This record gives sequence, structure tokens and C-alpha cells, in this order.
Amino acid sequence: MQTFHIRYRNTQGTLMRILNAASRRALDLPMVQAEPAEHDHQVTLALEVNHRQVGQLYREWYGIADVIKVGSGTGHATAWTAAHPPAGVPIEESRAAARA
Repeated sequence: MQTFHIRYRNTQGTLMRILNAASRRALDLPMVQAEPAEHDHQVTLALEVNHRQVGQLYREWYGIADVIKVGSGTGHATAWTAAHPPAGVPIEESRAAARA
């Protein structure tokens, strides 16, 4: 699990373009946290990626005009997911409710 910290200007569609870079590669997004950071905004993503995907994501994120900085690390993702387990309805229950 690797954590990515992406600082960006909050213009229309920027966050969606950042998230689409991961979803187009069929990567799970177990943790997404977006928040204001001084004059800009920051999103933190935890992704299970290989070395090649890291390079692809960096190139794509830096290709977005409003992305200011991209950083990553492996230490924080495990700690964050362990300290904050996902809350909500299990996916099987939500699918069953949607079919009803």
C-alpha cells in the first residue's frame, strides 16, 4: 500500500481528474481524503500499486494543469487504514438493498 499526497488548485473538475487517473487503471481507492491546505487543496490517496503504475500516475497527475505537487510514501498508508477502519454498510448488504 502506498500513500500519495497531491496538492492542487481547487478548480472545476481537478479532483475528478486526479481520481480518474487511478480508476482508469482499475485501482481500488480504499482511502481518499481531500481537504483545504493553506491557499490550495490536498488529496491523500492510498493505493496498491507497482513501480510502473507509480510512474504512470505521477506523469498523468503532473499533466493536469492545476496539480501543483505530487508526493508519495509507504509508511503512512498502513498506519492510516489501521487507525481509521472504513465505516458503513458492507458492500454485499448494500448490493442486496439496491436489488430489492
